[in-house]
Amino acid sequence: MKHNPTPSGRTRSASPSGRTTTRILWELSQAPAGFSERQRRCEPMSFSVLSTRLDELTGAHPLPPHTDGYHLTQLGRDLVEALSPLAAWSRRWARETGTITAGGTRGDSAASADANDVK
Repeated sequence: MKHNPTPSGRTRSASPSGRTTTRILWELSQAPAGFSERQRRCEPMSFSVLSTRLDELTGAHPLPPHTDGYHLTQLGRDLVEALSPLAAWSRRWARETGTITAGGTRGDSAASADANDVK
């Protein structure tokens, strides 16, 4: 596995992970956009976190090098598709527990949940 040095000199995995990365992937699966639009859609993510995560995603290949905005590569689209069962489960969990989701809505009010939700 490829490792990239951090400013402190430590190495980190080149594979993207984490909640903010998942949010960016989901947002990009909805529609491509430039950095400013991406930041608006990913509120309250800071400029530096968004910039770092987009660089990590570009390095790991779910995003191509950006020239006119960010969009998913086929690898990125495949990753979003692979994560869809987890997304369905999380919507079901939010509905059943009445938990507020990352999008700011209550799970118990998700009457328009996908037909693909895990039963």
